Amino acid sequence: MYPQTIPSIADKHISKIKIKNLTKRYGEAEVLSNINMMLESGKIYGLVGRNGSGKTMLMRLMCGLILPTEGKVLIEGKELGKDMDFPDSLGLLIENPAFLDSRSGFANLKLLAEIRNTVTDDDIRECIRRVGLDPDDRKKYKKYSLGMKHRLGIAGAVLEKPDILLLDEPTNALDTKGVEMLKQVVKEEKQRGALVVVTCHDTDVLEEIADKIYFMENGRLMND
Repeated sequence: MYPQTIPSIADKHISKIKIKNLTKRYGEAEVLSNINMMLESGKIYGLVGRNGSGKTMLMRLMCGLILPTEGKVLIEGKELGKDMDFPDSLGLLIENPAFLDSRSGFANLKLLAEIRNTVTDDDIRECIRRVGLDPDDRKKYKKYSLGMKHRLGIAGAVLEKPDILLLDEPTNALDTKGVEMLKQVVKEEKQRGALVVVTCHDTDVLEEIADKIYFMENGRLMND
């Protein structure tokens, strides 16, 4: 059902994310406090914590969607918000997937692929199959179930074989087969050489797939 061999990027590019003394405040509220992390390609990192612990906020900072109040995020030594706006090669799923309601899954991914023109129609079809959907299904996105929408969001994140893959609660709305699919895809991305960060409320899933798990509480890492 899934590809047995995944092309490696490890010899082409080594991705490292260094988070140094990172703090984020909104007014008087400190939502992240003095975060320090070193993440490397070819590994899966898990983030665990209750709602409001800072997991999603940290992911937003990792990819440049927001900037820190203090400290910095370095991608291969380049500072986000200063030397670059966003990582050069990034796959991202934060909170809920966002696609056009009036188009099919294939048509939505086709639009996404046309931004950079690095993947073919066959690549798109294979990616859709990889997450357990039918690339020939003409059903419009608005008719998708929540589980199907999340599967398509995962497909969009891995479509262009990114160096860095950030998945925020990717098991949401997935049934048992969907969770098994997700674990397989994430392991394949690691095998390919990607740097993968996953937040998940199900610690058992992270214990199975992650090389290292960080626990967060009140905007702090509890095991850095």
